[in-house]
Amino acid sequence: MNLFDKVSEDIKNAMKAKDKVALETLRNVKKYFIEAKTAPGANDELSDETAVKIIQKLVKQGKDSAQIYAEQGRQELANAELAQVAVMETYLPKQLSAEELEAALKEIITETGAKDGKDMGKVMGIASKKLAGLAEGRTISAKVKELLE
Repeated sequence: MNLFDKVSEDIKNAMKAKDKVALETLRNVKKYFIEAKTAPGANDELSDETAVKIIQKLVKQGKDSAQIYAEQGRQELANAELAQVAVMETYLPKQLSAEELEAALKEIITETGAKDGKDMGKVMGIASKKLAGLAEGRTISAKVKELLE
């Protein structure tokens, strides 16, 4: 079962369970999936890889919104965003721990022969492709910068 079908099935389950947060979140996710499927050149197809990228983008937006709400003292809105983020994160691959990320990046740095901050672009190009979906881009970037200094 692909991710699109899984989300569709989980929408039905959320309706039956009367889980408003999951239902609202999954309907929103499915809306983005349908937009991606019907985009020019998509041929009514949505690969799981593309679906994961969409969910990652929505999770990032949700976390950013929650942070802004919290900074503005609107904790109830921040909590609502974080609840939706939690639902979406269940569809993402398991994220790397800090130790696993560091080990993977050290391996990439060794492969590329990077020595200092000037080589960051070389490392990030490979790391972004290899670790896509396993860690956030800004986390990867911060760790690469730390390791190259």
